[in-house]
Amino acid sequence: MSTTLEKGASAPSFTLPDESGAPVSLSDFAGRRVIVYFYPAASTPGCTTEACDFRDNLNSLASAGYQVLGVSKDEPEALRRFKDEQGLTFPLLSDPELTVHQAYGAYGEKNSYGRVVTGTIRSTFVVDEDGAVELPLYNVKATGHVAMLRRKLGID
Repeated sequence: MSTTLEKGASAPSFTLPDESGAPVSLSDFAGRRVIVYFYPAASTPGCTTEACDFRDNLNSLASAGYQVLGVSKDEPEALRRFKDEQGLTFPLLSDPELTVHQAYGAYGEKNSYGRVVTGTIRSTFVVDEDGAVELPLYNVKATGHVAMLRRKLGID
């Protein structure tokens, strides 16, 4: 696995295409808090559950000052379909080369149904207004993740 990020580390900068192919950079949100979450694949059951959970909690996250960005290895066209099918209202970013996944430690060996495989490690990072990692979370569960994140952030 790539090196994991610790609390207080500088969040790796990135620019990735969104579901429409437009470039989105972490620096676009300078001065704001950002939740960057990595998920294995658009339109799969767990990833759909997680994305819809973020969608359903987006207003309260935004009210608390957070912008949500989802990142996967999917191409923009697959992300656009996923976003449209699920009514997602936050940017989905395409990282097919896994450069950003690796920079955040969100790609590597993981246990999948008792087997060790290499792939996306479901992870979430809260980046503060100054670009530092406020909360790194690795190997999160798709179900209940946003509720756990809200508790950790003191939102409710």
